[in-house]
Amino acid sequence: MQFDKHLPKLAYSIKEACQASSLGKTTIYAHITAGHLRAVRIGGRTVIPADSLHALINGEVCKASNTQ
Repeated sequence: MQFDKHLPKLAYSIKEACQASSLGKTTIYAHITAGHLRAVRIGGRTVIPADSLHALINGEVCKASNTQ
C-alpha cells in the first residue's frame, strides 16, 4: 500500500511538531500543559492535531482541552 506524500498531515508527533514549528520540546510540552496546544494519546503515542499546532502558530486560542 502506497501513501500519497501530498496529503496534509492530520497530526504531528512531538518531534515532528518541534521541527515544523521551530519550537523546542520543552516549549511544546509547556504549551500542552498550559492548555494552549491540544495533545491526544493514541496507544503509547502522543500526537498533536495539525489544526491545534496551526492555531498556536497563528496566535489563536486552543479550541479543545487536552485528551490524555
